Amino acid sequence: MIRRLKYHEIDFVKYAQCLKNSEQRKYSATKDFLDTTSTMPWELLVYKDYEAVMPVPFVRKYGLKIVHNPKLCQQLGVFSRKDNIDLNEAFLEYLETNYLIRAYPFNDANQLRTKIRIKKNFILYPDTYEKVYARYSPKRKRKLRLSEEVLKQSQIKTISFDKGKAFIEANTIGLSKDNDLGEFMRIFESFYLVNYLKFTAFYYQNRIINVIATYTDCNMVALLGNFNDKDYVKLSGASVLIDHLLKENINTHIFDFEGGELPNIEEFFRGFRPELRPYGIIENSKKNLLKKLGSLIIRGKFFL
Repeated sequence: MIRRLKYHEIDFVKYAQCLKNSEQRKYSATKDFLDTTSTMPWELLVYKDYEAVMPVPFVRKYGLKIVHNPKLCQQLGVFSRKDNIDLNEAFLEYLETNYLIRAYPFNDANQLRTKIRIKKNFILYPDTYEKVYARYSPKRKRKLRLSEEVLKQSQIKTISFDKGKAFIEANTIGLSKDNDLGEFMRIFESFYLVNYLKFTAFYYQNRIINVIATYTDCNMVALLGNFNDKDYVKLSGASVLIDHLLKENINTHIFDFEGGELPNIEEFFRGFRPELRPYGIIENSKKNLLKKLGSLIIRGKFFL
């Protein structure tokens, strides 16, 4: 039996235990991650006594509760000791029957019979760095061979939040300075203050030209952001930084590239020869949401 729990009703000890023992384990489903990225107290769908769980974040628009995955939260879905397609379908049916859904992602281990949109993500699994490097594409290896002149004038450093923020704000393209970027920086700062997130910078001639933001938890290192000074793209600082982090972590941690939908980003990630791990996502237009709202109200199923 699947039941719905509001935030204050969740047994977070049992929830954490279920996540830890699950086949689909993801850092993005942890309480700390969701508490930080969600703008509202999220809810939880539970099967029996926490044998399986499904976190449900939402926003409120015009007084309506609308399921929407938070910023920087790529995958959620069902978490259980062994992935079960029938159980996953039962959770999906419960979710679609009782909620308005704008966007809800499952995870790459969730099997479903229902056809939903599939998105790309890339993962590198733990191995020796030497073996991981040997699999890089010839192009990626060339990018990593910096000239002696560049090597003498470059450095890799872990930097403070303030330095990372200043660089990101100066070099971010395509985000609203007042809304999206501000929310990303709020999340980054919260994670930084509790040691989940760090900024690693590539310096050239004593100037930061690349910064990447990584989140570490659940034996995973996730690439939450890659920021570059467009005037120095040809120096391949982003490739050098990712290679540096793989050298530090890949022996013991999964490295999650957190994306790959855009052709140029996919090409960049594929150079490290990661494994493609697609995941499903439910998405509805505003028009479809209005139709669904009427249906839910008629059936008396809508949770406020």
